[in-house]
Order: sequence, then structure tokens, then C-alpha cells
Amino acid sequence: MNKTSIPLVRTFVGDEEIEAVTRVMKSGQLAAGPEVAAFEAEFAATVGTKHAIAVNSGTAAIHAALEAAGVGPGDEVLTTPFTFAATATPILMQRATPKFVDIDANTFNADLDRLLAAAGPKTKAVIAVDLFGLPVDNGALAELRARNISVVEDACQAIGAARNGVAAGALTDVGCFSLYATKNLMTGEGGMITTDNDEIARSARRFRQHGQGERYEYLSLGYNYRMTDLAAAIGRVQLGRLDAINAKRRKNAALYDELLSGIAGLQTPFVPAGVEHAYHQYSILVDGSRTQSGVGRDALRAQLQERGIGSGIYYPTPLHLNPLFANLGFAAGDMPVAERVATRVMALPIHPLLSEEDVRAVAGAIREIVGA
Repeated sequence: MNKTSIPLVRTFVGDEEIEAVTRVMKSGQLAAGPEVAAFEAEFAATVGTKHAIAVNSGTAAIHAALEAAGVGPGDEVLTTPFTFAATATPILMQRATPKFVDIDANTFNADLDRLLAAAGPKTKAVIAVDLFGLPVDNGALAELRARNISVVEDACQAIGAARNGVAAGALTDVGCFSLYATKNLMTGEGGMITTDNDEIARSARRFRQHGQGERYEYLSLGYNYRMTDLAAAIGRVQLGRLDAINAKRRKNAALYDELLSGIAGLQTPFVPAGVEHAYHQYSILVDGSRTQSGVGRDALRAQLQERGIGSGIYYPTPLHLNPLFANLGFAAGDMPVAERVATRVMALPIHPLLSEEDVRAVAGAIREIVGA
């Protein structure tokens, strides 16, 4: 096969992004200014919410959302252990307690039945993650909202995704996006908060600006979470090509589905009816006890790497087994689905710069290695 390297991720930056940054540099307005305001308006229109509040990371977005929900010491926030740390670290930043709930074996999102059962009198909020770009089931979360539990949508990997026609970021009380360099829409570093709630929007704008109301009037604890005009200028260009970027990711995913489905020991991504997946990651599960060759996830990755094909593991260790969360009292075996998935999950290249030949080469190599 072609020995040309096929990386797991490639960040697309074109002449338009470079020109946008140059324009801002020449303007002299580098900090938050008109580009940020324009980006917020365009982002809100894309997601379909009344407000979009730009910040400097997805972490900052989740932190601001928890502050707006009134989460503080003594409160409990439910979330999934199978996610990036920044889903849960803002809970600690608010001096609240994360409570992890195991995941669904098909979607890899939090198991909604377990989530509902775990909610108790101390539960102030839930952070529901659109993992890998698959939006949460907002209908099933309605019971939590009816119990006055705030639901924060961690849509950091899901820009452009939708469930039953409702965009990711508009499925719950407040949506949080990451615009990190490898995301479907990127600004290098950046984040966005989306909501229809005026009070959440006011709180988030205050929180990102040192808790400031009127100029030099400090109403509450806040942080410097502002986005720069440089980042916003990149984001505005990227937003203009988001549909094309996601269409290419979906096309790549459909070809992988065709070429990898039905192979013993491999599980391709499950997409529920009514869902438009953003495919920030295309993650398969590899069960070495069932592949024809007996090759498991780690051996498959090593052999792909020898052929110049990149892959990734998101995530190798569920959060409840990481040292940062050790004092919460969780132990191995407490989240059996997440723990099993972590030993088998493997992300394939899915970025929009892949050619059809690249996708076929990756799938062909996998089929050969596992003995399909």
C-alpha cells in the first residue's frame, strides 16, 4: 500500500485565515473588540441561540456555565468519567464535588438511566457531554431540568452536530464549545458559551471580565477569560466553512462505516436516529479476543504506525481512576462500561484533508491486520 504518512489530525489554515489575522494586526485592535462581537453574533445564528459569549477556552466556557448555574461548595455535579479532564475540572474550580456516572455502551455518552438515578438532593447541575460529536439525548434530560437541576451541555466536540433538528449547544440550558486547534471549528485556543437565557448570558459576560459590571465595578469573583480579536478573526473564517468541513468528515465516516462494518472484533460508531454526528473523532472499539487474527487495539495501532498511519486513544483512563479525582472514593470496577471501552477505543483519521484514497488505505490496512 501507499507508504505516505496519514496523520490522525491536520489543522486546516488557508489564506483567508492568514489574511484575517493580518487585517486585525494592522487595525491595532488585538484584544476583545469588534471581531469578537461579530463572531459571537455569527456563532449564535449558527447554533440558533439568542446569545453566544466568546471566551478563551472550552474549560472557561464550562467554568462560566457552572458559575451561572450557581454551583458552589457543598454542591454535587453529575457527569461522565469518559471524557477530557476539562469537563470535570471546572467542578473542582467551583469547590463542588464531581459525581461520575457510567456510560452507554453504544453512544459512549453518559448512561441516561444511571444519570437520572444518581441525581439526589445535593445535585445542583449535570454536565452532559456530546462525546466525539454525538449530541446528548436532550429529551431524556428534561426530567432533570424539571427537578430544578441545571443541565450544561459540553458540546466542545460537537459544533455543527444536531439531534432532531436542534443544534448541539442549543439542547439544554447552556452549551459550551471548545475552539482548540484540532476542533472542527478552531481559533487556535478559544471557547464559546451559547444560551437563550438572558441571566446566564449576563453572568457569563461578567465572569469572563473579572466579575465586572460597569467599568471598574466588581460585582463578583471573575476571571480573565476573554477572547482576542485575533482568535475571533480566525473563527469567523472557519465558521464560514464549517458546513463544508463537517460534510467532509461525515463523508469520510460513511466510507469507514462501509469498509469496516461487520468485521469480527470491531465496533464502528453508533449513530441514533435523528442525529447528525459532527465526527470530531471517528472512534472504533477493538476486541482482540474476537478479531480473526487475535490482534487487539494496541497491537493494531503499532502495526498501523509502522505503515505510516496515525491513530489515537480518547481516553485511555476514565477520570474516576485518575489521581486528581482519587479522593472522591471511586475505584476500579465502579464504572465497568467506561473502563472496558477505555481498553478498546481507538480513533482513526477523520479530518477533512483526508482523501478517499487515504480512508481506503486506513480501512484496508485495518482489515488486513485483523484478518478480515
